[in-house]
Amino acid sequence: MLTPLGWGTAAASAVLYAAGWWLGYPEPAAFAVAGFVAVGAAALWTLPRPRLEVRREIAPAKVGRGEPATGVLHVTSAGRGVRGLTARDAAGAARVAVDVPRLRAGATRTVSYALPTDRRGRIAVGPLRLVRADPLRLARRVREYGTPGTLLVRPRTVVLPPLPSGRAHHLEGPTSDRSPAGTATFHALREYVIGDELRHVHWKSSARTGTLMVRQLVDASLPTTTVVLEARPDRWADPDDFELAVDAAASVAAGASAAGFPVRVLTGNGPVAETRGGPGDVEEILDRLTAVAARECPRPTMDAVRRVRAGGSLVAVTPGDAELGRIAAVRSRFDRVVVLRVRPSGPAPAPPGVRVADVAELDDLPETWRRLGAAR
Repeated sequence: MLTPLGWGTAAASAVLYAAGWWLGYPEPAAFAVAGFVAVGAAALWTLPRPRLEVRREIAPAKVGRGEPATGVLHVTSAGRGVRGLTARDAAGAARVAVDVPRLRAGATRTVSYALPTDRRGRIAVGPLRLVRADPLRLARRVREYGTPGTLLVRPRTVVLPPLPSGRAHHLEGPTSDRSPAGTATFHALREYVIGDELRHVHWKSSARTGTLMVRQLVDASLPTTTVVLEARPDRWADPDDFELAVDAAASVAAGASAAGFPVRVLTGNGPVAETRGGPGDVEEILDRLTAVAARECPRPTMDAVRRVRAGGSLVAVTPGDAELGRIAAVRSRFDRVVVLRVRPSGPAPAPPGVRVADVAELDDLPETWRRLGAAR
């Protein structure tokens, strides 16, 4: 298709030709013919479609916010050789310039480039758009190649230990996959290993898969860590503060889950993630928190806490002007309540039985968390 310069050249050529014909001067008509020839040659220049095969890799496919991620393109010439092309790859709303070097027939070149990871979310990468333009930039054609991929930019986390719940049972987390029958509940199926009790064998699954499968049980009496995130947009004047709040909530939830404790994460609009303390829970929590966004909620965020089962620890991640009164109202339902205020403008008195800590940067959270865990 013609570029704005190409359309302007064609229009100017038409005007010159008409003026030369009307006035009877051959020179303007000659210039007009040259312009038409240039525009036609530019359109023919961009007409051939390069036969390319494009294979895409994203390494790694999941990263924390701000961590490096690389897009790798393997470009193969399936037809005759092509000269160097200018390409643009989509990465969400951004466009990344990619230089594809000259390719001989059947040759493959590998091109890598950095992907933007400054914002959390599920980012669509691709398709690759090859731009072919003539030397005068009068015409340009854009063609798409390759299959789009997905980059998952998850919350950034720091390592945090779980807070003690305040009760005397299971403070060190689960010690066995085979919990006592009185407190155990079904979690998943796994392959039989020597030492498993035969009464836990799931015979239907074993017959279907041809492999002896047993029920994996977890202790339902383990204290649950409840993380509630304030996600109403009117409470966050700065989007960066909300991103820090999501990072803090993810760090708390991932730390408790890594220790084997059940975790539930929720906002005022309802549950975000709920795990029982099994393998792979950290990945599930981080994947779910990737999609969390500031959204309107008809009710106060702490009202969602009233609808969950009591017990365990409650960690509320809020802006600086935290609703400490509403949080104190649910204090009796939990063994331990902690409020993390994100970048507050000033100090606030802690209600009885509620621990309050301020978070200005994510890297400072481990030390703050250690002091909260040491306090009794």
